[in-house]
Amino acid sequence: MENPSAPQAHAFSAADRAAVYQAIFNRRDVRGQFLPTPVPDDLLSRLLMAAHHAPSVGFMQPWNFLLVRSPEVKQRVHDVFAQANDEAARMFPDEKREIYSGLKLQGILEAPINLCITCDRSRSGPVVIGRTHIPTMDLYSSVCAVQNLWLAARAEGLGVGWVSIFHEKALQDALGIPHHIVPIAYLCIGYVSHFKDKPELEKAGWLPRLPVEELVFHEQWGAQNAAEAPLAAVLREMQADIQHKGVFPK
Repeated sequence: MENPSAPQAHAFSAADRAAVYQAIFNRRDVRGQFLPTPVPDDLLSRLLMAAHHAPSVGFMQPWNFLLVRSPEVKQRVHDVFAQANDEAARMFPDEKREIYSGLKLQGILEAPINLCITCDRSRSGPVVIGRTHIPTMDLYSSVCAVQNLWLAARAEGLGVGWVSIFHEKALQDALGIPHHIVPIAYLCIGYVSHFKDKPELEKAGWLPRLPVEELVFHEQWGAQNAAEAPLAAVLREMQADIQHKGVFPK
């Protein structure tokens, strides 16, 4: 029921709101902590349903969900990853290559479930509401499905790892995906021994977390209005609390 006189009428309860933020801030890209424990179908169904309820341009719902459980198919995908990963290592300068080579960037064989989320760009025909002038909106819609699933998985205590080091055609061939269907995300899913307190690449010193207040502009690109200093101060304090005290917004 509409209630314009009560701005907070549609907000979640404090506990429910805290749970949403907990899932966001404790989500991790999991690579090496997977357990062999099977994922029950009722839980997997909830994750897939969360992904299927992502926003999509023109309500075209361009995604498909390709589940991979068999060791044989996982091995084929891992072989595709291994070739691309060797190529990727040679692209970095020496000091980065050493760090890169020590990173575990996938859990394809260890995770009980692998899932490829795809985008069928032909779904709903050539003219789609909201995609008439930015044709890549369908790809972004599929990424929203990935994020929905990822947050739902974290709330369920499951780890998810996004593997992106593939030649696209080789991955399509390994999974029998038609070449007009775009693989958006190859995800490794399962219970884990633990979640890291910070993203693995941050802990490894690959890159730091950027100061959020420096990424926020006002009215025009690059403009940081002095009048918005109070907002910048709140963002700076909030990020300091997260990074140095482990205190997250609720």
